[in-house]
Amino acid sequence: MCTAISLNTQNHYFGRNLDLERDFGEKVIITPRNYTFDFRMEKQISSHYALIGMGIDVHNYPLYFEATNEKGLSMAGLNFPDNAQYRPFVSGKTNIAPFELIPYVLSLCQSTEDAQRLLERINVVNVNFSRDFPVSPLHWIISDKDKSITLECTKEGMKVFQNPMGILTNNPPFEFHLENINRYMMLSENPASNNLSSDLHLVNTSLGLGAMGLPGDFSSVSRFVKAVFVKEKTPKNLGDTESVAHFFRLLQSVAMPYGCVKALNGDFEYTRYSCCCNTATGEYYYQTYFDFTPKKAELFSAELESNKLIIINQ
Repeated sequence: MCTAISLNTQNHYFGRNLDLERDFGEKVIITPRNYTFDFRMEKQISSHYALIGMGIDVHNYPLYFEATNEKGLSMAGLNFPDNAQYRPFVSGKTNIAPFELIPYVLSLCQSTEDAQRLLERINVVNVNFSRDFPVSPLHWIISDKDKSITLECTKEGMKVFQNPMGILTNNPPFEFHLENINRYMMLSENPASNNLSSDLHLVNTSLGLGAMGLPGDFSSVSRFVKAVFVKEKTPKNLGDTESVAHFFRLLQSVAMPYGCVKALNGDFEYTRYSCCCNTATGEYYYQTYFDFTPKKAELFSAELESNKLIIINQ
């Protein structure tokens, strides 16, 4: 279970909560321009855009949960169980495994428009990374400063949706979330209006009554709606420091406290980390559940002409 957000204030910011019941030892990973990406069914890419994001370094390969490239394009994979369905190899297509998709798209694309054109040629194949890292059922959000798109691979095939909210959570499929948000058009940051009866003298007994009915549980449907609301109410004149702080407040509003959500295996799922990237400057901020102090890694301060992964240990 996760929530991803794309936000514009004076700059563009992209980030997410990673909600899981287990620890993968994830770290911030910078992939320099000359690191060689090997793909299972396609030619390697040895020169590409640099990336920064959170992931797992497995045998010198970055398994990214999300990342941003040096051109400001961002992408995150979120859990999509029971609905994600990948295909076998298709001749004539670019066959990319789910774990390869973020590196492949962000290596080659500068914008969501580039990504859409690239996705037209891609077939997401049912290939795992290893026995220890089986195929993950995912869907993806891809964002730049101008717009966001959502990619889903289901039994009906691969679909790319325009995502005007710049939000992604989990199940049901994205088409449901697009329709469901219509039920919440009455929500407001203003005091409630008396639409019940002009004959009754009704008053606001508290601030915030204009948002009565805003979901507050931890389900993916509710988190989607709440994330849309809090994002849409964000002032657009925030500077960088204020925007980063505010972005973490947005993520906290849909975060999972430890002990509140039990996974099917009996363990508690909670927000392991939250992150926010200023996509123009490549400054990547993150905080973990048990260490709320934000830490920062900087893409453009790294040796980007290197051919070796840069693992940030903080």
